[in-house]
Amino acid sequence: MEFTIRAPCSSANIGPGFDVIGLALSMYLELHVKVDKSKTTSEKILNCGITYEGQGGQGSVSLNPERNLITRVALYVLRCHNQRAFPIETNIHIVNPIPLGRGLGSSGAAVVAGVFLANEVGQLGLSKARMLDYCLMVERHPDNVAAALYGGFVGTYLNELKPEDVSRLEIPLSEVLPECTGGVDTGLKPPDPPLNIGHYHQFKWAPEIQCVAIIPQFKVPTAEAREVLPKSYMRADVVFNLQRIALLPIALGESPPDPEFIYLSMQDKVHQPYRKTLIPGLTEILQSVTPKSHPGLLGICLSGAGPTILALATENFEQIAHTLIAEFKTKGIECDWKLLVPAHDGTTATYKS
Repeated sequence: MEFTIRAPCSSANIGPGFDVIGLALSMYLELHVKVDKSKTTSEKILNCGITYEGQGGQGSVSLNPERNLITRVALYVLRCHNQRAFPIETNIHIVNPIPLGRGLGSSGAAVVAGVFLANEVGQLGLSKARMLDYCLMVERHPDNVAAALYGGFVGTYLNELKPEDVSRLEIPLSEVLPECTGGVDTGLKPPDPPLNIGHYHQFKWAPEIQCVAIIPQFKVPTAEAREVLPKSYMRADVVFNLQRIALLPIALGESPPDPEFIYLSMQDKVHQPYRKTLIPGLTEILQSVTPKSHPGLLGICLSGAGPTILALATENFEQIAHTLIAEFKTKGIECDWKLLVPAHDGTTATYKS
């Protein structure tokens, strides 16, 4: 059995849509999976071998299936279905072009790919709606995982959960991973996710709009980016964002796009102003690059927790990219850039015929 799983990267927040809006983009994490059914025994840990190429290299990505995020998530889902290990013998080659820790949903893609992996090798027959529940047991940001799972431009929300479910912020390691019990498999079944943890809705996206991703060559850990946010907000700032988030999905779905409408709808006072201390040049970029100064530009925002900047545009992509890269360079920061489009299909599994 051979198949390939493709999970797109994603950009969360999109201006005023903090923890609400996500956009799947055309840069894909790929898992090339082969299950050799001719084997009856395996010397590999949990019957699973991993190889890796791409961002970060093998030095920063574990090849141990008990520690690699993708296989840990898959193991969690499998054990919820009374399968203690991967089928004999499972080999996974990971190809990852998504920059790690740069605000393009690398962990969200990994979590979704892990759930998909378990569904395929375990022949679980899970619906995407149920897969979302498993994803949200691991990654509590529905904007990234819903975008990566379903594809396109999505709005999301979490249901109010019981206290014991809210407090469970990661895979229950002691019940899932043998390393946490001295290398002995306890045989415990992990807790299944509640039904319908979160919901999503796909918005329209004008076909003319493409995304210029400016990717600085440094990381901003999500935990650090959240730490700089205030514990409470002024009412005027909350209203400011609510007014714009109500209009943004309409603005980005209309064809032809209205640059002024989109630019004003992408303004934010909830997260971007507080993250400027972590991203040199952010304030200057958000204030100086406009549709009037750069024809073709529609709007500009921080992608996720950053430091990647996402510029939405209909033309002059290279000129816009070079302007933003030059602004970062004045702060001593080198950048890469990519022109991306929405990934409307979300995560897929394709079998080799």
